[in-house]
Amino acid sequence: MKVFIDGREGTTGLQIQQRLERRDDVSLIVLPEDLRKDPEARRAALNEADIVFLCLPDEAARESVSMIANDHTRVIDASTAHRTDPDWVYGFPELRRGQRDAIAAANRVTNPGCHATGFLAIAAPLVDVRVIPEDMTLHCFSLSGYSGAGKRAIAQYEAAEKSGDLYSPRLYGMNQRHKHIPEMMAHSGVRARPVFSPVIDDYFCGMATTVTFSNRALKGHPYAEDLRDILATHYLGSRFVRVAPFDASVSFLPANTYAGTNDLEISVFGDQDLTQITARFDNLGKGASGAAIQNMNIMLGLPEDWELR
Repeated sequence: MKVFIDGREGTTGLQIQQRLERRDDVSLIVLPEDLRKDPEARRAALNEADIVFLCLPDEAARESVSMIANDHTRVIDASTAHRTDPDWVYGFPELRRGQRDAIAAANRVTNPGCHATGFLAIAAPLVDVRVIPEDMTLHCFSLSGYSGAGKRAIAQYEAAEKSGDLYSPRLYGMNQRHKHIPEMMAHSGVRARPVFSPVIDDYFCGMATTVTFSNRALKGHPYAEDLRDILATHYLGSRFVRVAPFDASVSFLPANTYAGTNDLEISVFGDQDLTQITARFDNLGKGASGAAIQNMNIMLGLPEDWELR
């Protein structure tokens, strides 16, 4: 299979390239440095490839899709451009029944955003079984390492001298217009815009995305352990997503536990009144390049964990 990464210089593109370079079942199309932004060179590569990964700003991703003039090139877009487009298949295989089959048959797959992956892993199964009412306003707090902010932010965080605020957690997206919110709503089934509080901190990678509930607002007033059982049933048999046993003795939950993997673990805490559910994963793995490779494997009819750690 011939694979072209359009935008391989960014963090996600480089991660995808590094993962694919370990494989002997794909051939990478790599443009020379002086041609990587040349429209005709890109057009030729896009149309030669069997699989294209788009790791570009939204407008550039749309432009790349418009350059494809054949029926065989299949696209996995890691940008935000197509995440709520009904003509594209959402690339979260574990999200709900039938999602893997839709990805396998698709020519156009949009890779989930990192924060959205954690939010949806928690909320979508509970909305599907109507435990979470569709009109309920959800509250989500999502902590990420600085690698998710791109090459410029990485350079700032890793500089020999950096400003004092970079040593502490930093909240952002306070205007409640974060680019992941439309995606979070579209694929969870909730109609109310969630209150979303993303945070970036001074460590390289790993995420901890948390959704909290007052159990009285949920249908049937379930206990925290009941919610854990619903999620465990939903993800039963999943290769990469698992639900931890209910353990009230846990005191700390590190956000970088699954750095370097494509795993996502959901942990549920609380009692009969209040519940906290946290999804932990690698923002560069299941939140970006790992998910993209998983989707490619599914599209090619390979085991979804083929050459994917």
